[in-house]
Amino acid sequence: MAPRAPAKRNYRKEYDNYHSSSKQKQNRASRNAARSKLKKAGTNVRGKDVAHKNGNPKDNRRSNLTVQTASRNRSVPRTKNARKARATA
Repeated sequence: MAPRAPAKRNYRKEYDNYHSSSKQKQNRASRNAARSKLKKAGTNVRGKDVAHKNGNPKDNRRSNLTVQTASRNRSVPRTKNARKARATA
């Protein structure tokens, strides 16, 4: 028997259940502001992610921001304890 194809991703439901919450909108706006801040400072962010060293997307101090490849930035586990592990790493 052939393996089943994965179900199609329901982006509308995903947005309604998660991305539309006010907390996630604030986090997204803060991440966008961090990227803009580095661009204005003259940092080349094209094709890269702006990473928050302590894992807090609302902490946009320049000392907390760094530019990383997408694969490196997204390899950090997104758990409640990830912030502490990331800050010491």
